[in-house]
Amino acid sequence: MGILDGRVAIIIGASSGVGYGMTLRYTEEGANVIAAARRLEKLEALKEDCAKRGFPGEVIPVQCDINNEEDLDKVVAAAIEAYGKIDILGCIAQSNLNAQYSFEETDYDNLVSTFTGGAGYTFQMVKKVLPYMKEAHYGRILTCASGAGLRYTPHTCAYGMAKAAIVNLTHTLAQELGKYGITTNCFCPVSTNEFFENEGSNDSAIPIPIMQMLSPVGRMGDPYNDVSPMLAFLASELGGYINAEVIEICGGIGITSPATVLEGLAKMQQGQ
Repeated sequence: MGILDGRVAIIIGASSGVGYGMTLRYTEEGANVIAAARRLEKLEALKEDCAKRGFPGEVIPVQCDINNEEDLDKVVAAAIEAYGKIDILGCIAQSNLNAQYSFEETDYDNLVSTFTGGAGYTFQMVKKVLPYMKEAHYGRILTCASGAGLRYTPHTCAYGMAKAAIVNLTHTLAQELGKYGITTNCFCPVSTNEFFENEGSNDSAIPIPIMQMLSPVGRMGDPYNDVSPMLAFLASELGGYINAEVIEICGGIGITSPATVLEGLAKMQQGQ
């Protein structure tokens, strides 16, 4: 019996990275997961992966564009139709990961689309699941921010602003929803994903070798092995007294100074 046995979770951004690893862990711990993302084929592969591993939880793939409110409604409807309840909400997806720039390079359209594709849809999803959680007097909300939302990180103006908004939203939800038996916590992961593996699609991306150099533990985390255990704990009854926290799951990279990041980038550009 897992720590999430019988729970129903919605995970937005489940097709890769942290969302994929989170879905694996949740189904392993007994939760049934509505796995949502734009790429349906990736979600189907995720469902098959969970089944092959023999995990007891079910996966229901739902194609979803986080910028389309009808798609968000479709995700909630899928959970209610299949299981009649929603216990856990994990908002992992973030738009514009491959379009991060310095302040002077950031235009207003990039700022708005990055915000709505992070803090904006997270706000909407909480609104949509809240009635079900209040009725059950139980809920676990997990938001996904970044060290860029907590401190200066080069070339992440709009992204950092959006993630800082998610941190603030987390604090608001934790204070206002706790009386309904709902906890809200934010996590800031540093782990392998498609963005890092492809070294992004613009010059602002920090390659994996640099991230490994900056890490006190000397490596990038794995979404399933390193990040998801904490996310399962926070979503379980065991985490019922943890509320309003912002937890960095990063191997200690969060304490690395911006100057060190810039120095590492310079060395990489010089071929050192």
